[in-house]
Parts: sequence; C-alpha cells; structure tokens
Amino acid sequence: MKLFSFAVILIVLFMVFSSPISVPKKSSNIKPDTTMQKRKQIAQKDSEYVCVKIERSDEEWQKILSPDQYAILRGKGTEMPFTGKYYNNKEAGIYVCAGCGNELFSSDTKFESGTGWPSFFAPVSKENIATERDTSHGMIRTEVLCAVCGAHLGHVFEDGPPPSRLRFCINSGALVFKKKAAQ
Repeated sequence: MKLFSFAVILIVLFMVFSSPISVPKKSSNIKPDTTMQKRKQIAQKDSEYVCVKIERSDEEWQKILSPDQYAILRGKGTEMPFTGKYYNNKEAGIYVCAGCGNELFSSDTKFESGTGWPSFFAPVSKENIATERDTSHGMIRTEVLCAVCGAHLGHVFEDGPPPSRLRFCINSGALVFKKKAAQ
C-alpha cells in the first residue's frame, strides 16, 4: 500500500510539473458570489436533488475570477503542491467554491494526506459536486467539479482514510474558506 501511495504521489508530481497550466504562488482575494443561496434553488423531486446551474461566458468568468482562479476553475489548472493557502489550514469551517459560493467541504472531513493540497474524505453533500472521467496527462483519474457552476476543483482518489476511503485532492485556489463563528 505504501508503494502504491508513493507511486501515486510521483505520478501527481510529474503531472503537476509537466502541466502547461501553472498557477503562481501568490493568491489574490476571492469574492464568491454572495447571492449563491438565492440562485442555487435546490428542489426535491422523487428523492433526487436538482441544482440550478450557473452559466456564464468566458468573459464574465475572467471579470469575476483572479487570473490564478481562472487558470484553475475554468482552465483545469493545478497549483504547485504545498503552495496553496488551505493545504495546512486547521481552522473549523466550510470550504465553498471560489466561483459561485456553493458549499463543498467541511473542515470536519479534512485530513493531512501529505500531497500538498487540501484533502477531504467526503463532500458536504454529494449533490454539491459532480465527477467526470479525466484522461489528461496520460492518466485515468476522476475529476471533481462544482455541481452549480461546473468549475474544476481537483480530483478524487480511492486511497483516502475511513470511513469513505476517498481522497478529494482539491486546489486551494478553487476554494474560499468560511471560518466557523465563535460560539
């Protein structure tokens, strides 16, 4: 198992360092869509949730997102490991999509994976994310997307801790952290 994990890390590092899209180390302030809750409008239908999707033109995304965020969320880029502002965050709260404010992951499911990216073993809700097969960079992976705005968040792997055994490896640049209010 350790050899497999080491091989996965080497492959990820190769993919990151050979990727044509890279994100500079410095991040800019992100202002997620504050009207997200008004526009998300989740309806229950036959025990399935339906999210109203946000669709914007490329020009609109470029106006809303910083260049770093745009490279990740819309260009499917990857930040360098150990450079994102949330990979080592230990505060309690919720991580939301930097593109639309959709709640994605809770600090309760965050764990230290050693990969250099924020890692979670479960999303806040399965309905808040989408997944797609990703065959880029000569690998077969599962891409994680925001279910509301379709933004690229990262990838999910089956080498995480219990109870899910999943590792959602997410770019810090795809997230905004909302600290839990003091009680």
